Amino acid sequence: MAEPLRDRARRATGWRLRSNGDERPHFVVCGSDPLAYWVVRALLGAGPTAGQVRVTLVVPERRRSDGPDGRDVPGVRVVAADRLDEATFRRAGLADADGLALLHQDDVGNMHAALCAQEVEPRLRLVARMFNTNLADGLRQLFPGSAVLSDASMAAPAFVAAALGELAPTHFRHAGRTLYVARRADVRPQDVVCGLAVTTDPELVRVLPADEATADVVLAEATGRPPGTELAARRLVRARRRRQPVEVLLRAIRSFATRKIGIAVLVLLGVIAVLGWLNARAAAVTWGEALYLTLVTTLSGQDPDVNKPVAAQVMQVVLNLAGLALIPLITAAVVDGIVNARLALHTGRIQPDRSGHVVVVGLGNIGTRVMAQLHDFGVEVVAIDKNPDARGAALAHRLGVPVIVGDAGLEETLRSASVDTSQALVVVSTDDGANLRAALIARSLDPDLRVVLRLFDGDFAERIQQAFGIGISRSVSYLAAPSFAAALLDRAVIATIPVDRHALLVTEVPVVAGSPLDGRPLGAVARPGEVRLLAHTRAGQKGDWSVDPRVVLRAGDRLTVVARRAGLTALLRETTPVPPPRHPDE
Repeated sequence: MAEPLRDRARRATGWRLRSNGDERPHFVVCGSDPLAYWVVRALLGAGPTAGQVRVTLVVPERRRSDGPDGRDVPGVRVVAADRLDEATFRRAGLADADGLALLHQDDVGNMHAALCAQEVEPRLRLVARMFNTNLADGLRQLFPGSAVLSDASMAAPAFVAAALGELAPTHFRHAGRTLYVARRADVRPQDVVCGLAVTTDPELVRVLPADEATADVVLAEATGRPPGTELAARRLVRARRRRQPVEVLLRAIRSFATRKIGIAVLVLLGVIAVLGWLNARAAAVTWGEALYLTLVTTLSGQDPDVNKPVAAQVMQVVLNLAGLALIPLITAAVVDGIVNARLALHTGRIQPDRSGHVVVVGLGNIGTRVMAQLHDFGVEVVAIDKNPDARGAALAHRLGVPVIVGDAGLEETLRSASVDTSQALVVVSTDDGANLRAALIARSLDPDLRVVLRLFDGDFAERIQQAFGIGISRSVSYLAAPSFAAALLDRAVIATIPVDRHALLVTEVPVVAGSPLDGRPLGAVARPGEVRLLAHTRAGQKGDWSVDPRVVLRAGDRLTVVARRAGLTALLRETTPVPPPRHPDE
């Protein structure tokens, strides 16, 4: 029997027949934090046409934080459940879903939920959030077609680059070319592929400007030169090695013992020096002989002589008494130094003075990645966290990174990390209020300090920038959400490029037969400020990077573009046909 035209159209455009008669793609998202919020928003804006995607969000019964988690996004069906098991997934309609996203921060919990979901729908497209690489590899083996992603790994390079005053180190290879993001002044004109953003005015960053020549941030072809982040790290390490040896020695001495013991030792040494000088005068010897006699008399009390002049005998007795006090003080200084070293190892509260280092506040998923990458670059790092058993504490101890246990919102905690002489402060805890307090206190200690601040709310970040001049802010979930949403939609995001508070997506979009762009020229693809065309690929041919706007698009062509979220959504509507209307009898 011939397949009905309506069914062939459904199969050609990827739509599945739903048990409830709703043919829109259905995705189930499990999560209750900002990543779930941004993934839900990306899914609702990524359908072929507006309203053509259904999203079911599974969240706990009670909110776990004050931040948005997606349950208040219009058009989302919410299922409240504290346990992700077969019963919960059936309530969420997983049996007829196109994909499942497990976005909780519990790696083991996500693994268990994936196994439960497999019982409900074995052929389900699975996207899971994982921090532990070993568990991620295990999940990939259990679910070969799954996508296991780490939002911390995606966002950490942007934080590291911002801390070093560089652009985010975005590299990717596509259609035979390796491309990276750079400043126009750092690359040769012939290596520039396209302009990305104008950042000369920090209060008004423009992405994908109509006039590419005005863009100071560009996409360029790699020529073997190290990225800007690595060069910046090398400069910082060289500067640290050029510190004066005397300065380092003095800092070591100051950090070895407490101030009171140090003052006592210095006073006693001064008394011994004066007594030695008086002894030399009384014995009528040279300076060299006086030094020898003073040291021997003070430390050993030897060489008594009744035939000496009375003044010399008195000086010798006093020197012996001073020696009795000096030896215990030296012992106390040594013991105090050992105790301080042990306290510094276990609590991090007692730290030597530093300069040129980077302070990382928060050793969660993202903070651990930032700390590790900075350490790999050879940059000196000091970490701060309230919890002595934070996720990244064990790794910090293995790497030799000092960990200060305390509240970064307190001035004494930041001073113990020498934040006033640091290169940068990276504040990446999950509490916007705590992050802001730490940033403002650090700025009061050093008004010129580079602060990299993690904030979820974009409007809040802009107001903070205007009020306090803290303009380097990042949102981990905002940077990572496009990749999670693309994996759920079975659409490849080649790269995510963070520029200030904007996120540009590099992706390849196919032109489907019957779509609005089918038969139109390439010039209709680009939209200033929204979409820029990088390459055009004919079916069965290699990509063409020299785009001719007069070339006519055909079904099966693929477009490589760099776009903002809204621009990519609009392009998807232009490259995908509208699904056929439902039959009246259905």
